[in-house]
Amino acid sequence: MSKIAVTGSLHYDIMLDAHHRPEKGETVMGTACRYKFGGKGGNQAIAAASAGAAVCFIGAVGADEQGRFLLNRLQQAGVETQHVAVLNDMPSGISVAITDAEGDYGAVVVSNANQHISCLPFAQADFWQGVSMLVLQNEVPEAVNLAAAQAARQQHIPVCINAAPARPLSAEFERSIDVLVVNAVEARDMSGIVVTDLSSAQQAATQLAARFPCVVVTAGEHGVAFSEAGNTQTLPARKVTLVSTHGAGDCFMGVLCQALADGEALALAVAKANDAAATHVSQPIR
Repeated sequence: MSKIAVTGSLHYDIMLDAHHRPEKGETVMGTACRYKFGGKGGNQAIAAASAGAAVCFIGAVGADEQGRFLLNRLQQAGVETQHVAVLNDMPSGISVAITDAEGDYGAVVVSNANQHISCLPFAQADFWQGVSMLVLQNEVPEAVNLAAAQAARQQHIPVCINAAPARPLSAEFERSIDVLVVNAVEARDMSGIVVTDLSSAQQAATQLAARFPCVVVTAGEHGVAFSEAGNTQTLPARKVTLVSTHGAGDCFMGVLCQALADGEALALAVAKANDAAATHVSQPIR
């Protein structure tokens, strides 16, 4: 079994359903409200664990009800949590997401404890024992990601980042990345190519492959493009009835990393992740 270390965010999610998302100055009456586990880091850790990987998580929560909820959900999924700090003077991360009648959503995130993740575990050689991949995202400070990535590279452990949400990456951090995973918006911001279909996703993946050894560009309902060793390919999305896109990218990322950590070829790992994401968006949010 592969072991994956995930460093990233944990958010207590408030999920709202409405006919449409509000415009500036508009109040919209919602139709449902749910409270759930979230954060890109946490969601990807659970997705990887559900796909069969052993997962350890490095993060931070507040000493509050939300923090206890987040830790409990990780543990229920079989994720190791001994490196999740509980902070007495900082609330847990939180997000509010609104899903519209078409299944698309928008969210507001307040990071709170996620801005205070300790880098101390990365300096411990025994922390990396048995780890076959490090997984990162952009919902925590780059200083945390950089410390984790550089420590992993010293141990010859590959580093995979889901560069979401989009933000500039330092040259030093880019040099520590083995696998870059981005969606259409992030690919546009990093490559300058507007991704509207598989062809443009392929162009973006090819351009980004000049900077990263392995690149995956997800293009929503169109599918996914991926590039490795000068070879760029595309895979169309599976046709499904959309229920909600919320969490689809995290599902894709977790399954992709589990497959890669198990030693599977990129094309097969992308196919597995593509299928898992298609199943995810066709089911109600849990």
